[in-house]
Amino acid sequence: MNFLRQTPYVCNTCRHGLSLRRSGVQYGLHRYSTATSRRPMRLAVIGSGPAGYYTAYRIMKKMPEAYVDMYESLPVPYGLVRFGVAPDHPEVKKSSETLDDVAKWPNFNFVGNVSIGDAPGLLPLKTIAENYDGMLFAYGASRDKKLGVPGEDLNGVISARSFVGWYNGLPEYEHLNPDLQSGDTAVIIGQGNVALDVARVLLAPLSLLRETDISEQAMEALSKSRVTDVKVIGRRGPLQAPYTIKELRELLHMPGVGFVPPPEGWDDLIRINRKQLPRQLKRISELLEKGSKTPMDQAQKAWQLGYLRSPTEFLSTDGKNLSAVGFDRTEYVAEPESVLPKDEGPTLSGPPAAMNAIRDLRVRNTGAKAKVDATLAFRSVGYKSEPLAGFDHLGIPFDQKLGIIPNDMHGRIISPDQGPLAGLTAGHVPGMYCAGWVKRGPTGVIASTMDDAFHSGDIIMQDWVDNVKFNNSGDTEAKGGWEVVKKEVEKRGIQSLSWADWEKIDAEERRRGKEKGKAREKVRGVEEMLKIVNS
Repeated sequence: MNFLRQTPYVCNTCRHGLSLRRSGVQYGLHRYSTATSRRPMRLAVIGSGPAGYYTAYRIMKKMPEAYVDMYESLPVPYGLVRFGVAPDHPEVKKSSETLDDVAKWPNFNFVGNVSIGDAPGLLPLKTIAENYDGMLFAYGASRDKKLGVPGEDLNGVISARSFVGWYNGLPEYEHLNPDLQSGDTAVIIGQGNVALDVARVLLAPLSLLRETDISEQAMEALSKSRVTDVKVIGRRGPLQAPYTIKELRELLHMPGVGFVPPPEGWDDLIRINRKQLPRQLKRISELLEKGSKTPMDQAQKAWQLGYLRSPTEFLSTDGKNLSAVGFDRTEYVAEPESVLPKDEGPTLSGPPAAMNAIRDLRVRNTGAKAKVDATLAFRSVGYKSEPLAGFDHLGIPFDQKLGIIPNDMHGRIISPDQGPLAGLTAGHVPGMYCAGWVKRGPTGVIASTMDDAFHSGDIIMQDWVDNVKFNNSGDTEAKGGWEVVKKEVEKRGIQSLSWADWEKIDAEERRRGKEKGKAREKVRGVEEMLKIVNS
């Protein structure tokens, strides 16, 4: 299998902090060998994003006789890499090249445009399960979390996920049409990297976006945008916010964009001697206090980080459209400097205890009110996975509160009638596994997803080698896989797309992009994608 790279592509940013065990992979007590007398395994992967394709890559690499079929509800692959990564981060999108390699494997099938469900035009999950030894659920987080405050349904209040999907050409949000012209101020609630992605797209000079794969629809809307002031607001402090150094630096260095410091001042917000901060937090504080490279008197646009404010309501003067966002002021439950471990003292190496203590510092409401006038607000407080139709039939549980499939931390799905530790040995649903955000929650970058996917792949292979019971695999007869499922797909009138079909769409997107001087112009609608395939 010499067409495979020795190691899948991961950009340098994502590679930071990644620790892969490259010789004789071992996780805890789990060491595997691919030597087995069992017939070749057939695995169905649900989802074609990083968790799915890195798991497929791992299994291909270590167990090349296995068969893997990857099911995707959209006609196109790559999941979050295609529809969630900011268009001005092309280096992160290169991780999709791993699936390009996976697709060359003779025992692999990409099955696009097949949605799971029991209604007409959908494929029942049980039909897939019956024809595979095992299933890996790697379909990510398809919904965003809501704030649950009054006025959340007003015009002008939208989710960051939908906005990101809109400018990335996700068919689901083809008709979003965000109002960028009613006012000059936008509020983003939440301070993670997605929130900063949204801020950057709203503020970026058009010349920086034109050569990316951002949709032409978004470019046209942004060219008419009146938004010049973006406020990114969170309920905790500067050192507890989940943004990364890289994302902060990008916004602070953006040409023509100024940075307005928070009204409280950095000393009042940080309240820790900078020499006592771990290296990473010290770097964040230095970036924030240094501010933007563009002085405010030379800036065409500006942004501001607001801290210690918890959203309470979205306000309207006419009962339909957003006019302001209301907040409760918060305060630290303890003096920030008091949470530092007493026996470690000043250090630049960033001891884990100090880092965790500062990061985990909680806040509480004070009762004081604040308000920000704005006609546009983005909710960016996290993503959430949802259960698939048919889970009950297969005995697969789902934790609605956490938005994950309960598992034993290794990816084995735990049986509903077992305790949380039972799955470590015998209490898991036979042949059922998960990886990525639906396994551990919507956290981490692509590098952490890769590490997690590799681990799930290792566990699947080890269980197969160890003759652990798999789904309906008490007999020795090989499962039919896609060749059998395909008949039911056709019977239900579903047009499934192969990898070759995706390559037609890919070629057309690249052709359109070349005409516009960019890498690609994405096809936004499913119907248009199918027309390209059928032409």
